[in-house]
Amino acid sequence: MTRTWLTSLAFAALVAPAWAQVPAGAPVRLNATVAGLAGDILSIRTDAGAIMPIALPPGTRIVSLVERSLADIKPGEFVGSAAMRGRDGMLHAQEVHIFPESQRGSGEGHRPMELPEQTMTNANVDGIAEASGGRMLKLRYPGGEQTIEVGPGVRVVGMVPGDRSLLAPGAAVTVRAMRAPDGAMTAVSIQAEKDGVKPLP
Repeated sequence: MTRTWLTSLAFAALVAPAWAQVPAGAPVRLNATVAGLAGDILSIRTDAGAIMPIALPPGTRIVSLVERSLADIKPGEFVGSAAMRGRDGMLHAQEVHIFPESQRGSGEGHRPMELPEQTMTNANVDGIAEASGGRMLKLRYPGGEQTIEVGPGVRVVGMVPGDRSLLAPGAAVTVRAMRAPDGAMTAVSIQAEKDGVKPLP
């Protein structure tokens, strides 16, 4: 194991327990800026200033975002939403992203995320209802459905296919990665800043 990886693992254990304790093989979401890209290794700089290497396999999905609104969410759209389950038992959206038609079906389903009571749902919009200035989205996926409340202040974005040219030093990124038993990270997908529009936190 290289000194770089050892430094990264030490940082993970001391500074970022929320994702450092995620079981191997589980998804991890990292918010950072690009420090550099060399071949298939992306180096990111965390909010604490540490540099972390992430393997970037060929074909890793890279997207940028454009700002959208609740009015842009239509029945039949394929969307994704991170949400937290509240004391009322309902799922409350933290953000909603609208996939392009070419990415319909990406990560389809409902699954837990890193934080307790936090979930990610990628599904078709099967129904929309008004709710306290926001919307109630009925999301359907193979084998199930979820109803998610989207408040008026929740960020809504559209996803636009991108490439490695977006991974320029200083660009803000949100990396979805898988953690190996030794702590090494491999990117699954990346949201990257473009034209000043930053990725979802």
